[in-house]
Amino acid sequence: MYMKAVVLAAGEGKRLQPITYTHPKPLLPVGGQPILERILRDLKNAGITEVFLVVNYLEDKIKAYFKDGSQLGISIKYIHQPHPNGTGDALLYAEEYVGGEELFIMMYGDLVIEEGTIKQLLKFHKQVNADATIANIIVNDASQYAALEVDGWKVKKIIEKPKPGETSSKFANAGIYVLSSKIFDAIKETQLSSRNEIEITDSLQILINKGFNVATTTIKGFWMDVGRLWDWLDANSKLMQNIKREINGTVESGATLIGRVYVGKGAVIRSGSYIEGPVWISEGADIGPNNYIRPYTYIGKKVRIGNACEIKNSIILDNTHIAHLSYVGDSIIGANVNFGAGTITANLRFDNMPVKVEVKGKLVDSGHRKLGAFVGDNVKTGIGVLLMPGIKIGPNSWIGPGVILNEDVPANTFVIVKQSIEFRKLIK
Repeated sequence: MYMKAVVLAAGEGKRLQPITYTHPKPLLPVGGQPILERILRDLKNAGITEVFLVVNYLEDKIKAYFKDGSQLGISIKYIHQPHPNGTGDALLYAEEYVGGEELFIMMYGDLVIEEGTIKQLLKFHKQVNADATIANIIVNDASQYAALEVDGWKVKKIIEKPKPGETSSKFANAGIYVLSSKIFDAIKETQLSSRNEIEITDSLQILINKGFNVATTTIKGFWMDVGRLWDWLDANSKLMQNIKREINGTVESGATLIGRVYVGKGAVIRSGSYIEGPVWISEGADIGPNNYIRPYTYIGKKVRIGNACEIKNSIILDNTHIAHLSYVGDSIIGANVNFGAGTITANLRFDNMPVKVEVKGKLVDSGHRKLGAFVGDNVKTGIGVLLMPGIKIGPNSWIGPGVILNEDVPANTFVIVKQSIEFRKLIK
C-alpha cells in the first residue's frame, strides 16, 4: 500500500535551550543519529518513501542536512508554516499535498521510537479498518499528555493534559497517527485551545463526536518525547545500547576500548585512553592521551578531548575542545565550545536530592540525582571554572578563570570574578 507521511518539524524546542538557540530540535543527535533521521528511516522501513516536512524554526539547517532525501532513499519536500500555531494548523498546510490520499501518516518530528513502530501501527490500522488511528503509550500519570479514554480499541474521548481526578485512563497520545482526508474538514472546524493553538487532538475529537471510528493501539518498545534536556540524555543513553562496535579511525597502542564503541573515520584515540562502551566517537575526533571516556557518551565531529580528561554520560557536539584535566559528567555541551584547563561540571548535590533546572522561567525537578551542566554553542571558559549541577550557559558567553558558577548565564554574557588581592612584604 503506497502512502505518504507528514512530519511536523517547525517548533523552536524552547525547553531544550540553550542548545536549541542554534540547533533545530529534530537535528539533535541520539545514539549517533539525529532524531529526525531515525524517524525518516523508520518511515522508509514501513514502505513510506514520500515525506513532507513542515518546517519553520532554523529550517535552513534541516534542509541543508536532509536535502531532497535521496541519501536516505526517500523523497523529501518541505512545507513552510509561517506562524506555528499548533499541530492541527501545521497539518493544514499539508492539505494540498496529502488531502486527496485515502490514508497517510502524521507524526511529530521530535519523537524517539523503536525501529518498526510505524510498521506496527499501519498493520493495526489495516486490521480494524478505522477512520483514524492514534498510537498510544501507557503511563502512570497522564497529566503531561493527551489522555485517551477507550472502549476496546475505539477512542471515546481525548482529554488534553487532564487535571488530577479528571480521568483514570493510563493511555496517552504518542504523537503518531494514521489519518485520511477526513481530518482536514475537522481541523477547519476546530476552535483555538486554551493555549491559543489549533490542536490535532481537538480535531480528532470532532471526528469522534460525528460518529467516525478513531482507533488506538499501544506501541511496543521504546518511545520518548525529547522535550527537556535530561530527556535528551535519557534517550541518548537508551539508544546507545544498540550501537555496534565499529572502528574506522586510528587507535594507538596502549589505548583500551571495551564493549560497544563506535569510532568514525579520521578519528584518533591516543595512547593511555580508556573507553568503556557504549560510546560514540564521530569522524575526525581527537581523544587523549590518557582519557577516561565512560558509558553513554556521544562525541561529535572534530571534537578534541585533551590529556587526562574524564567524560561520563554526556553529549558533546561538533568542533568542541575540552582541555586537559577537565571533567564533564551527565552534561550537554554545544558546538564550537572551548573549555579551559581544569573546567569541572559538578553533577551531584550534597544532599543527594534530584537536580533542579530552570525551564521557561520555572525551576523544574529533573528527577535525576546526577545531572551536570548545559552549555550553548561558542561558549568559552577560563582555567579552573566550576559549573554547578543543572546550570545552563547561553551561546557566545565567556566564563572567566576561577569562576564558580551557580546560576544560569544568558547568551552573549561575560562572567568574571571580582577578587581582592593583598600584597604583603616578606619578612625574613
